[in-house]
Amino acid sequence: MRSSEAMELLGFPPYSRPSPSEVKAAYRRMAMESHPDRAPAHLKSQAELKFKEIAEAYSSLKDGRRSGSRTEVHVMRSGVPMGYGRSNKTLVKAPFLLIMFAAVSFGAFSASRAYQRQKELCSSQNPFLP
Repeated sequence: MRSSEAMELLGFPPYSRPSPSEVKAAYRRMAMESHPDRAPAHLKSQAELKFKEIAEAYSSLKDGRRSGSRTEVHVMRSGVPMGYGRSNKTLVKAPFLLIMFAAVSFGAFSASRAYQRQKELCSSQNPFLP
């Protein structure tokens, strides 16, 4: 179902942009009005069809609004778009992890060289060196 048809079915003007809470409120109101259990016996089949159309309209508006707004918010927060329902937080964290790994590696290398130099310079005077 197209979003314009769904918005018309839920009672919104053609080019309006309702919030998710407004869409939910309109769905609940329309569902209560056209629920098959509240209709007379001779109008139950029509009420069921109307109720199914309202549920389909709500699901199409709910899914369309949710995916678009989440993508936009995620791009603004992290700078990396979301793809296929998975977040790309590792792409944001990767430079930080690489910097940390390089710092630890460089520190270990420097400590190892300092230990070797100390061992070569005064091996007999230092009781802590092997």
